[in-house]
Amino acid sequence: MTISTTRRLTRTLLASTLLTLGLAAQAATLPGTGINVLPLKSSIAEETFQTLLVSKALEKLGYDVQPIKEVEYATAHVVIGNGDATFAAAHWNPLHADFYKAAGGDAKLSRTGVYSDNAAQGYLIDKKTADKYKITNLSQLSDPKIAKLFDTNGDGKADLTGCNPGWGCEGVIEHQLTAFKLRDTVTHNQGSYAALIADTLTRFKNGQPVLYYTWTPYWVSAELRPGRDVVWLEVPFSSLPGEQAKLNTELPNGKNYGFVINKQQIVANKVFVEANPAAAKLFELMRLPVADINAQNMRMSQGENTAADIERHTNGWIKAHQKTFDSWVAQALAAAKK
Repeated sequence: MTISTTRRLTRTLLASTLLTLGLAAQAATLPGTGINVLPLKSSIAEETFQTLLVSKALEKLGYDVQPIKEVEYATAHVVIGNGDATFAAAHWNPLHADFYKAAGGDAKLSRTGVYSDNAAQGYLIDKKTADKYKITNLSQLSDPKIAKLFDTNGDGKADLTGCNPGWGCEGVIEHQLTAFKLRDTVTHNQGSYAALIADTLTRFKNGQPVLYYTWTPYWVSAELRPGRDVVWLEVPFSSLPGEQAKLNTELPNGKNYGFVINKQQIVANKVFVEANPAAAKLFELMRLPVADINAQNMRMSQGENTAADIERHTNGWIKAHQKTFDSWVAQALAAAKK
């Protein structure tokens, strides 16, 4: 080996070493370096998108983000409050108020900022049946003749495609069936919402009456379009259980669909948030429009629902909103230096 070759090799090795040391130093300056983060989500597959977006932002801050674990809401709040997980990106306020309180409330949990606003939910029926029988209010289902229109199993009672146990919405539905005196005429069908709503869609496409609960952001209202295919039913008066009991569900326009308009927030372990100002700032800043969640959820309903698909959707959202995403990260990094 010639002297010049040896010198070139030495320079190359030196440059490589300096680059490695530089990258290591840069990584060490990130506030999340060496800190594990565990995200949680419910059994609703469509929550993966919004959860993964938070995870990717945390990774930019240096955090070692673990794969998302699936736990239903009540348990998730307790696990996060106890410090056995870090955050969940789909805390509904006030729907999950009882879960939040039971898990320790503000003493153990943090929920600053509004990740996604104007989340609605309620009861709907197909427009054809609504128009024909002039059905506008859920209380009309106390009439056995009206209820029988939505009977799917021949027992004479209306079959309501309802809410999975553990989601929070099932407690509201159960409470309202009693409050609105619908126990004798309406059956709340629970189980796998995905399977139940698929059957509901089939019935609608076959021209049969449908009665179901749903929420936004979610893909169902893109398939069964309110005002065109289906209509929201009002309720006779405001009536909610637990921590929501004193809330008025009437909207400014006078309509009352039985549920408060919710805001989705990132709920996180309070000890973690207090020890990690960068993550705390990120949780406070992040915003995801309902329309963007709806659009991604719709793609999932059309078959793009694998882990690779959702990863691609999330990366695509970041690329399309790169300035916004980078701003979140920059502000979070700045918060860590204060």
